[in-house]
Order: sequence, then C-alpha cells, then structure tokens
Amino acid sequence: MAEPGPETLAVGRIVRPHGVRGELVVEVLTDSPELRFAPGSVLGTQLRGKDRGQNLTVAAARPHAGRLLLRAEGVDGREAAEDLRGVMLTVTTDVLEPTGDPDEFHDHELVGLRAVQVSGAEVGEVREVIHTPAGELLSVRTADDREVLVPFVAEIVPEIDLAAGKLVVDPPEGLLDE
Repeated sequence: MAEPGPETLAVGRIVRPHGVRGELVVEVLTDSPELRFAPGSVLGTQLRGKDRGQNLTVAAARPHAGRLLLRAEGVDGREAAEDLRGVMLTVTTDVLEPTGDPDEFHDHELVGLRAVQVSGAEVGEVREVIHTPAGELLSVRTADDREVLVPFVAEIVPEIDLAAGKLVVDPPEGLLDE
C-alpha cells in the first residue's frame, strides 16, 4: 500500500479578474502571504474541492484594497483570468516551514486531534479551524455528532500535545451544552 501524499492547504481564493491583462484578485487565506505568493511560488488549483490538475506559478503579487493582486505565468488577458474565478489556490503541507513558536500551529496540525476536557472527559475530534475577524475557532465534532465551536485561545485551550494527538479544552460553562 502506498504512503498517502502530503495534504493540500488553501492559501487563497481567486475572487475575480482585475483589468484586461490577466491579473487576479485573490482573497488571502494564509498568515504568510509574503511566502506563499512570492514570485516563483507554485500553487495548486482546486475548484469545488477537486484538483484541477493545473499549477499556477506566481509572476508578481501586490496588496490591493485588503486583498492581493496576482499575476500568474501563462494567464494572459481577462478571459484567461475569468476562467479562474472561484478557484482555490493551494500548497502542500510538506512545503510549510515550522512556525518556530511552540504556541503557534498550522491548521493541518490541529485537524484530527482528540479534544478532551481538563478532567479527561472526551469532547470529540477537531474537524476544522475556522478563521474569523474575531479570531480562530476550532470546529469539534462530538461523540453524539454535534458540532461545537471552541474559541482557540489559551484560556480555553490551555494545552496542545501533537505527539499524543490531543488538545485539552477548559470550556466556560455552557460552551459544550446542546
């Protein structure tokens, strides 16, 4: 049986074309846009969760109105850019650099961890990290198949043990209730 390949992570979403020369307006979905969108970076493409089998090589990127304007090699003209509307730009987890901070984690490191309370009681499994303007939330699927959103802050998630495959949740009263 073959080893599974590295996971892919979304780092941006193409919102629309910009101008007539093929520039792309990209919604940034990474904390490291300067690394992910550096000239020469190769990004995978997915549409509705399916790999498009096409990579884009970044020719240039610059900030614009809270988003990024991206030029990609081979995307020449508005029509070519329009064909990429809605496409997710991805990287594989094997290209991610370690954060260097023991209190910082890449999303893919948290997904799949068991969530347990300080008492040891099982809460469920982390299914997704949701990024909001107010901060990150962990989407935890409970044993009774409910989704619980846990604010990803040190006061509520005081311990993360990647080696043991778990994180500890110290929820305020009512957070885990139905």
